[in-house]
Amino acid sequence: MRTSASFEIKYLQYLDEKAKPANDLPDFAKDPKILIQLYKDMQFVRILDKRTVALQRIGKMHTYPASLGQEAVGVGSGSSLQEGDVLIPYYRGTATMIAKGIKPHEILQYWGGDERGSDYKDKNCKEDFPIAVPIATQMLHAAGVATAIKLRKQKGRAVLTEIGEGGTSEGEFYEALNVAGVWDLPLVFIINNNQWAISVPTELQTRAETFAQKGIAAGIECLQVDGNDVIAVKDATTRALDKARTGGGPTVIEAICYRLSDHTTADDASRYNDPKVHEDAWKKEPIKRLQDYLLASGGALAEELESAEEECKALVEKEIQIYLKFMEEDHQPPEAMFDYLFAELPERTRVQRDEAIRRGSK
Repeated sequence: MRTSASFEIKYLQYLDEKAKPANDLPDFAKDPKILIQLYKDMQFVRILDKRTVALQRIGKMHTYPASLGQEAVGVGSGSSLQEGDVLIPYYRGTATMIAKGIKPHEILQYWGGDERGSDYKDKNCKEDFPIAVPIATQMLHAAGVATAIKLRKQKGRAVLTEIGEGGTSEGEFYEALNVAGVWDLPLVFIINNNQWAISVPTELQTRAETFAQKGIAAGIECLQVDGNDVIAVKDATTRALDKARTGGGPTVIEAICYRLSDHTTADDASRYNDPKVHEDAWKKEPIKRLQDYLLASGGALAEELESAEEECKALVEKEIQIYLKFMEEDHQPPEAMFDYLFAELPERTRVQRDEAIRRGSK
């Protein structure tokens, strides 16, 4: 027998687990200002997540999915987006959304139960989609937007979408990959492989050696990156988006990291997480890795990074206060949950809306 085809999945890493350069750094990573900004962006998301979880615990926020340990995936990919690109986020996309220009208090407003948070005010985010909680449906939305861009011959634009590795088991994921490959769409898929599909570990999710290789059958270029290395994520995504904008077609990027938090505030990861594995994962987390590199390379002083963290805390608190004030002064009634579904409500939904009004008036 002869071999009909063979494939390989390459792995990209610039900073190893000890924050030492593993390869020659890309040009942007030779600029300390850019790296310090990436550090600040990751710190901002981590501090925001911590405060948001605290809000949920005291009843001022609904269920929330934190990004602890996964900040480099969102910051690295989101910072690669340009004006004209479209972001199709998923529920753990806080870092990517903020990097794109969506205001943190808008994201909090959404998780606080107010759909008006999805009406993004930044002009560069007007075409970005709302957060997708259903698993993998955003993949098909992204393929649809990328198809529209291609049919309209809008050169220089690309679509970025993201999904957890557990979501790659859904049919919508494969359908989106297939159409992206067949139609050569300007689309980049980011797979956030944080090792857990809620409580299901990677080894019980798939027999594939990598999640990236799921794109091979669709004829899509695939790459695996160290998701704890923000430089690698940013470089891989930047190149993939550049390729998409210039007619080079789609890319699948699997970013390997570890979820250091519960799946959401409705979860208790201690029931299924191995404490030793969890402890080891903390040694590889992305913020400490970039911090150690900046200090060792002379790219930043300890005082600069401490100042940056304090600045992030102040900015997060400002966004929290905007959210709390808005929810207190302009809180929507229960029936508002029906008002963002259809241009004209169908009869059965109108009945449900009327019932919500009746119950809310008691």
